[in-house]
Order: sequence, then C-alpha cells, then structure tokens
Amino acid sequence: MTQEENPTDLEQKTGGEKEDELNERIRPPRGVYLLPNLFTTSALFAGFYSIIAAINGDFENAAIAIFVAMAFDTLDGRVARMANAQSAFGAEYDSLSDVIAFGLAPALVAFLWALNDLGKVGWVCSFIYVAGTALRLARFNTQLEFADKRFFIGLASPAAAALVASIVWTFSAAELDIDPADLSIPFAAIVAFAGIMMVSNFRFYSFKVVNNQGRIPFVYLLAVVFVFSVVALDPAKTLLTSSIIYAFHGPIYEAWRKLFKKKAE
Repeated sequence: MTQEENPTDLEQKTGGEKEDELNERIRPPRGVYLLPNLFTTSALFAGFYSIIAAINGDFENAAIAIFVAMAFDTLDGRVARMANAQSAFGAEYDSLSDVIAFGLAPALVAFLWALNDLGKVGWVCSFIYVAGTALRLARFNTQLEFADKRFFIGLASPAAAALVASIVWTFSAAELDIDPADLSIPFAAIVAFAGIMMVSNFRFYSFKVVNNQGRIPFVYLLAVVFVFSVVALDPAKTLLTSSIIYAFHGPIYEAWRKLFKKKAE
C-alpha cells in the first residue's frame, strides 16, 4: 500500500480493481539470481556427467565428478550468502540438485561398479542410499530454521557421497588386480550404511561456525597448507581416509556423550 493510499481508499475501489491490486501485491518477484544458481546448475551437471561416465564404464572420472559437484555445491551457498542472493527458489533448486548429484549419481556409480553382481541385494542397497538422501534433505529443509548450526542431524548427503565415491575412485585409480565383484558384499554394506546414517539422529560436526572473517593464528594457515599438500599427493586415498573418519565420528561421538553422561551421573 503506497503512502497516498489508506484502507478507505481501497474500500472505495471496485471489486475488479481490488482483486488486481491484491494480486499485484502478493505476486512473487520475477527472475532468479544468476550466480548462485549457476553454481547449482554446475553441480547438477557434474552429477549427471558422473552417471553418464559410469554407464560408459569410466568409473574413475565418474567418482571424480561427484567431488566436483561437491565443490560447486559448497560455492553456491557461500556465494548466495556473500551476495545477499538467497531465495526460496535457490533453496529448492539446490535440494533437487543434491538429490541427483549426491543421491542418484553415487548410487548408480556404486551399483554399476560392483553391486550389480549381487542382483536384488545390490539394487536394494543402492535404493536405500537414494531414499536416505531424499529423506535427509527433506528433513534438513524442514528443520533449517531452528537447527543447531554447529551440527548436522544425520550424515550430510555430500559426505555420504564422498564416502561412496572415494572408494570407487581409490580402487579404480590404483589399477589393482582386484575384481570389483570381490568387494561387492562389504561395499554393499557401506552403501547401505551411508544411506542409514543420513536418516539417523547422530550428530555430525558441520564446520559452519568457523569464523572466516576474523583473524586466526598463523599456525592455522600452515595447517591448511599442509592439508592441501597431503591431498595433492594422493587425492583418492586422502579423501577416502577423511570420508571414513567423518562418517564414523557421528556414532562414536554419540557413544562418547552417553558414556560421559553415565559417568557424570
């Protein structure tokens, strides 16, 4: 309502004029923010490419594409916050992209790499992973406003995708004389485990409370350089190790909290 208008002015207008004006006021703004949605589209494309590469038997690049999708997914949220370009459309689009890049793509890569030799058990484990991703994202979106930003409730879908993709990447890049079918049973258990962890109530540290604008001790910068150096030496094995540690730290942390609470009582 403009400064010149008041409720009595609106009452004096005809029914059609009232309806048009009310529709104009509640109509959502047209257009979307380009930059953050461009990163989201890039993550979606990387997930789609991962599926195509897996179908063609190029499992190493299929796994790498999932990590590329993770990089773009991290950037789209940060860019949106820095540019004050957050929107409901962007949030929904990001969730749909995550279902493809971190749900469907890792599940298909895992199935085509090793789980197809298990028959129904293989695709059931893959479906558990996909369903876990969708349910985890739906729960995350509904709890976003009141959730503790220090922790994720359930394993985050990019972390679950990293666990699955890093295994495929490590064994594909190593060129070992190992048939993926020989790893199908333990790998199926890991894929199902990742899906279940996403819908669990275990708390996983989110790293969202790190102050990236204030000053930090110089030793922290050296630690970051060291981490990048280690990753550069052997990306597949380093990412596999870090993914395993992160995926299991939630249950271990919860067990430690309960044990500490019993001792305190």
